[in-house]
Amino acid sequence: MYRFLLTPRWWGINVFVLLAIPFCIFMGSWQLSRFEARVQDHRAAGEQAAAARTEAARPLARLLPVSTETSGKQATATGRYGKQLLVPGRELDGERGFYVLTLLRVDGGKALPVVRGWLPGAADPAKAPAAPTGEVTVTGALQASESPGANGVTAAGGLPAGQTGAISSASLVNLVPYEVYDAWITLAKADSGMRAVPATEPQGTGLDLKAFQNLGYTGEWFVFAGFVVFMWFRLLRREAEFARDAELGLVPDHDEEDATVTEATTHAEATAESDAEATAESDATARAGAADAPQDADNIPVR
Repeated sequence: MYRFLLTPRWWGINVFVLLAIPFCIFMGSWQLSRFEARVQDHRAAGEQAAAARTEAARPLARLLPVSTETSGKQATATGRYGKQLLVPGRELDGERGFYVLTLLRVDGGKALPVVRGWLPGAADPAKAPAAPTGEVTVTGALQASESPGANGVTAAGGLPAGQTGAISSASLVNLVPYEVYDAWITLAKADSGMRAVPATEPQGTGLDLKAFQNLGYTGEWFVFAGFVVFMWFRLLRREAEFARDAELGLVPDHDEEDATVTEATTHAEATAESDAEATAESDATARAGAADAPQDADNIPVR
């Protein structure tokens, strides 16, 4: 009954199934490993941030460039405050406000962006306290440059003068006349009544939308594998039932069906030909009868 499995058609189906199932399982396992790696990175970033708050601050130069290992570490730098900017549209504890960002000119003239604190409401230079004068030493959590459109950072342009949407060297280099570090720090203790801005996790280490997309793709690939198996069994069952019915004579096999169709076609052609001959004979008889009938004076046949 299962001899049909040896036909070329079923060889192709079986080869496809044998290749598709391992591929789907491999892709699902790979997506699951990606999700687990993101969970592990998120856990490690949380532990690192907690440990960084208790570690002693280190000089800025020893922590650069910023990486996932140094992000969130306490850094210290000495210099003089320069230009001050506002970063609008930033939330803290569910409340909307803005950051007060001041450039710290360190040795050599290079500037380090320092978030001195957060204030509620719309960004207003009159609300922002002036930066301390003279030489200062700051301590805060080291952060990587922000990317517009990521982690709530606005990508909108056209901000008023004295404001920036993202804290990054690429954005600030167009707003200040000196070179800017590709990093920034947020003070552990905010200045002048402002609220301190907590450090954020490095990009790519949180349980963001991409992490849950990996989890969703995991489910999809395993569903695909199950669907392939389901369809294979369904085709096998239907083919086996058809073969069994053919053996029991409940349905004609393909040869018998072809013979039946040929016989029916031949019969239909013979019937049509017979009908055509009968019609032609009837017409001939009618014409002959009309020719033999007597004619009246008006040349009208008398019947």
